[in-house]
This record gives sequence, C-alpha cells and structure tokens, in this order.
Amino acid sequence: MNTNTVEHKNKQTMELARILWVDDEIEMLRPHILFLEQKGYHVKTSNNGEEALEMIKSQVFDIIFLDENMPGLTGIETLEEIKVSYPNLPVVMITKSEEESIMEDAIGSKIADYLIKPVKPNQILLSLKKNLENKKLVNEKTTFGYQQEFRNISMDISNNPDHSGWVEILRNLTRWELDLEKSSDESIFEILQMQKEEANQVFSKFVDKNYIDWVQGRDEDGPLQSQTLFRKKVFPLLDNDKPFFVLLIDNLRFDQWKAIQPLIEDYFRVEDEDVYYSILPTTTQYARNAIFSGLMPLEIERKYPQYWIGENQEGSRNQFESELLGEQLKRYGHNVKYSYNKVLNLAAGKKLVDNLPNLLNNKLNVIVYNFVDMLSHARTEMEIIRELASDEKAYRSLMVSWFEHSSLFDIIKYLSEKKINMVITTDHGSVRANAPVKVIGDRNTNTNLRYKIGKSLNFNPKEVFEIKNPHDAFLPKINVSSIFIFCRKNDFFAYPNNYNYYVNYYKNTFQHGGVSMEEMLIPVVYLKAK
Repeated sequence: MNTNTVEHKNKQTMELARILWVDDEIEMLRPHILFLEQKGYHVKTSNNGEEALEMIKSQVFDIIFLDENMPGLTGIETLEEIKVSYPNLPVVMITKSEEESIMEDAIGSKIADYLIKPVKPNQILLSLKKNLENKKLVNEKTTFGYQQEFRNISMDISNNPDHSGWVEILRNLTRWELDLEKSSDESIFEILQMQKEEANQVFSKFVDKNYIDWVQGRDEDGPLQSQTLFRKKVFPLLDNDKPFFVLLIDNLRFDQWKAIQPLIEDYFRVEDEDVYYSILPTTTQYARNAIFSGLMPLEIERKYPQYWIGENQEGSRNQFESELLGEQLKRYGHNVKYSYNKVLNLAAGKKLVDNLPNLLNNKLNVIVYNFVDMLSHARTEMEIIRELASDEKAYRSLMVSWFEHSSLFDIIKYLSEKKINMVITTDHGSVRANAPVKVIGDRNTNTNLRYKIGKSLNFNPKEVFEIKNPHDAFLPKINVSSIFIFCRKNDFFAYPNNYNYYVNYYKNTFQHGGVSMEEMLIPVVYLKAK
C-alpha cells in the first residue's frame, strides 16, 4: 500500500467522523473546533448535558467530548446516561480537576480517554486518532512490521537452525500470527500461512535427521523432551515447603498457550517460559506416559510391563499415569506425598475445585485436563464444532472461551489466592491436516491419521519419516517386522479404498501423532503467584 493510498483512506475516515463536543463554555472552544473542522472532522456542539442526550438520540456520532464540570446534569451523570443506551460509543472526559475520585468515577464508567484542561489542539487530535483510527493504524503497522520481518524469518529457516533456533522461529511465527489475526488484510495472513508451511517442511527434515540421536543421547546438546520434562522442569521446584501444582492441558499448542496467557497473568507472573520437544508419536499414549514415567515407551514396556498397554491391546492406554509418576518420584529420590487427578468432564472439574483445600496437604499435585484434546476430536466428528472452529483463529478463540469459564481457570485463581506456584504444560500439540498421503496396511494397522505402525505397510518413502527399527527410537514393536511411519508438516494418511470420501471427511481437521512444529514444539511454563 503506497503513501497516497494511506493518506486518502485517512482523509476518508476523518471526513466521516462525527464529533459531539459538550461544554458549558463551548464558545471559548471555538478555535479548537475550527482546528478539527480544518482537519476534516464534522463537529456539533452543546452547552449542557440534557441537550447533548437529545442530540445523541436523534443523530449519529462517532465520539463525544464531554466536560466533567457542568451546571445541571454533570459530566459524570451525562456519561452514565450515555453508557446506558450506547455502551460502545467512545466518550472522552475533559476536566479542570485532577482529583483522583473524579478520575476513578470516569474511568469506572468506561471512558475512552481522559484529558485535563486546558487542552491543546494536538491533544484532541491524538485522542481522536487513538479512539477512531486506532484499529486501522495498528493493522497497518502490524502488516508493515511483518512485511519487514518476513525476510528475516525466511533467512532463519534456511540457515540450518538447531533445536533452539527452531523454538525461536516458532515464537516469531506465533507472535505474528496472533498479531495479524486482528488484521483485515487477508493477503498478508495468507503469506504468513505459506511461511509456516515452508518452516514445517524444513523442520520435518531437521527432525528426520536428528531425532534418533536425541532419544539415544548421542547429541549432548539435544533438546528437552517428554521423558526428561519432570526431572528438569518440575523436580527442582519441589525444594521449598509449599505445595506445588502441575497443570497438564492435553493437546495444548504453543499459540493456544499464548492466547490464554494474558488471562493467567492477572493472577500469576511468568517466571520461565520454555518450549520442549514432544517425543514421537506425538500422541497421549506415547508422549504423556513418557512424561509421567520419565522413560521412553520401550523402557516403560520393559521396566513396568504391567503399566504399558500396547497398540494391539485392549484398554485405556493412559490408565497408569499416577503409578508411573510415583515410580519416577521414587527413582529420583523424591519421597513426597503426591496426588494425580484427571478431569474429563464438567462434573469432575467442579468436584476437583471443591476438593482443592485437601490437595494442599500434598507436596506435588498433578492435574490433567482433557478438554482441548476432546475439542480437537469433536471438531472432526461434529459438523457444528467444525463451523465454530473453522480455522486456526476460530479454534484458538473457542479454546479461550472455554478456558475463561472453566473449572481449570477457577483452580488457577484459587492457587493464586493461596500464593501457590505452578507449572502449566502439555503432552503434544496438533496440526491442521490438509494434504493426503496414500498408505496401504493390513487389518492390524492402527487408525491414527498422522502415524502408522505395522509389518506390511505400503507407502512412498519420500513422503514420510520412517523408523525401520522402532527400538532405535525406544518404541515398542507389535511384532519383529513392525515399522513406524510418520506424516510430516500438514499431511495425513489416507487409504486408497474409498479414498475421496476419506480425504473429504478428514481434510482440514486437527490431528496429532506426526512431525510438525505445532505438534512437537510445545510449552512448559513456570508461574509464580502474584
């Protein structure tokens, strides 16, 4: 967008802006009014609150300038009347007084701005721009900022980043995504999505090359992963006398954490925000069992066979998380009293909130919330959820709306009141799957759309990340010739039979299990109560 276009749009905005200025000494403000009219604003005036209210009822105004100290109906009283009928109409309060009580009354009545007399023309102009053009100016600045940053991010992607470099790329892309989602410029958002796809393609190759070295410990500078999460991020925080909480929100992506962070920061201060790498497959069965056991899946199967439910076995694959956590605590010398709670529905959440005082007797309390994961699955199965969460922005918004009214938020507020610190984390994220990849398997092949394990898989090796010997990645085998294959970036597996139906049904759904930044690079955040 060139400068002339911006100036033309600014001029259009100002010509359309209708101002009502209410002051019992309005004639003394004539120079200010002429100044605004020369700038293109349309200004009407009134010298009392009663007349101003009648004018607002009969005419459309974009903003009100309101004197606080008027005879008859005062500015505060006029403001209250305006907000009853027109709660979203911006009102700028102007007063001679700097008394704190008057300022608090005005702010409590939701004023848009507050100016002290004598006001200067440029102060008025600044207030108008802030209130009438703020959104447009912010959008333009954000779009321009991303355009400048685009090249730097592209260079970071192409410069062979290490695991910490990829975390910074994720942070940058997430920051711009959250900023640009407020923009009305669809084209710039499409460019960002294309850059995310490029990043995921390169990231997938990075994981292909390094993953086995990470899990086998051959890379001494490898990333923090699921199996070392508690040992490195939770256990060091158990040293003081206070109880400690870990809130694990199943399937929480980094962008979703950033979306709810402002709500949480009213109660907690972020002491440490880190991003760790989920193990593969990026599913609850593998990643979350690894978190609570402090072991890779193959090590769990060998060390605690009674606690491991394999792909070909019946039963819940995460029913022994509490037992695995207890074993890990003992293994690292933490002989502490702990609790484990899993919240799967509203009733369980309310019951847990009521029981919180009893949990304060424990040194460590772990709470698993499954809502986001259930939302992801429900979006696949239910048409109404697909419509409510039609894209990334809407998916985040729906998650934030749930969080604001959830028992999880009630727990967070309660812990803040009790000055109890906590960690918020997750087991894996999810990616919006768009591109089908054909695979053929026998009847024993698992159903996950982002990874497959089997002995007779037929696929294009160029389209997947293949682990020919699962034991190399500390993954159990179903049989001697089992292999694992993983989808990269935003792909998903589809069978050739009934292919078109299968693709149309699962395309544009949020899935997990494979290799992408959204699934593997996930938050672990230490928060201190304010």
